[in-house]
Amino acid sequence: MSKRDYYEVLGVPKSAEAAEIKKAYRKKAVQYHPDKNPGDASAEEKFKEAAEAYEVLSNENKRSRFDQFGHAGMGGAASGGGGFGGGGMNMEDIFSQFGDIFGGGGFGGGFGGGGGQRGRRVNRGSNLRVRVKLTLKEISSGVEKKIKVNKYISCESCSGTGAENGSSYSTCSTCNGSGHVTRVQQTFLGHMQTQSVCPTCGGEGKSITHKCKSCSGNGIIKGEEVITINIPAGVENGMQLSVSGKGNAAARGGINGDLIVVIDEAPHDQLKRDGQNLLYDHYISIPDTVLGTTIEIPTVDGKAKIKVPAGTQAGKVFRLRGKGLPSVEYHGQGDLLVNINVWTPQKLTKEEEEIMEKMRSSDSFTPRPTARDKSFFDRMRDYFTN
Repeated sequence: MSKRDYYEVLGVPKSAEAAEIKKAYRKKAVQYHPDKNPGDASAEEKFKEAAEAYEVLSNENKRSRFDQFGHAGMGGAASGGGGFGGGGMNMEDIFSQFGDIFGGGGFGGGFGGGGGQRGRRVNRGSNLRVRVKLTLKEISSGVEKKIKVNKYISCESCSGTGAENGSSYSTCSTCNGSGHVTRVQQTFLGHMQTQSVCPTCGGEGKSITHKCKSCSGNGIIKGEEVITINIPAGVENGMQLSVSGKGNAAARGGINGDLIVVIDEAPHDQLKRDGQNLLYDHYISIPDTVLGTTIEIPTVDGKAKIKVPAGTQAGKVFRLRGKGLPSVEYHGQGDLLVNINVWTPQKLTKEEEEIMEKMRSSDSFTPRPTARDKSFFDRMRDYFTN
């Protein structure tokens, strides 16, 4: 099933400001919240769909990629198991957004008493950014790349919990396990209540009795990971793809960051890229333009032959349909455009000069401008005489 447009999901126009997007998401989240719709699978799916839409549209870089490439720019199905974009969100990811959307304390306990638990801070690992160099051939067909990344990984000694084996957790005495503290202040407007992250437990609602010696209680250590990236066909230089959950591991079992993959397109030694089309300049001799010839030209995946008819003029462009690059978002393939240039020799033998003199005096070699050419010459003459 294809995904809906993120703007359509939230019910906002593409020109919507950040505040409008935030307001629309809050409305959808309240409408489809699982606590408000117990056992309703359809509502839960819409709840997740709205969260994914907000996760993309609230991020300037992700929104820009989505506006330019649609779901394919977020990776979509082409990413395989790695998962480009926002499609890999789970409930833990979603509820971690609520500190920003609903003001620090989740839903403020307004849904079935679950808000306090969900209001606890969820640690999130930082994103990583890597550049991946691709050839035109790899871009043409898509490619699987394996890269080794130095990053924070989950501590094996404590399985990422930060606690020594057998150690227990105690409820934070400052926030009583809620992860946040509430302050009530008297103002001229009356009592004002504010919530903030608990300074004692950092929003986790618990503390470790005995910290892991390997990671000092953080649950993460420096290490490396070999990551497989499935890059779809048709990507462009500078395009960014996101591999969900493959960034730095989060402290004490939180949510991992993402791996941002920046496409670095290696230049081809003969072909030039123009969007989905490829351009190639080919030089032929004067006799070949007169008599016609067959030429061999390079393509992304090999060679191709085209026939140059007798009398072909310099600047003639031959189009090889479907020999360009695919689009990362749409169906179809670009073309290979071959521009014909005529090579003029700079040195001739005596015999060759005599042949050229005979050709110059021949009526067949007298230029005959077309109507279009004459119109151009007339315009140029008018320009310089007026």
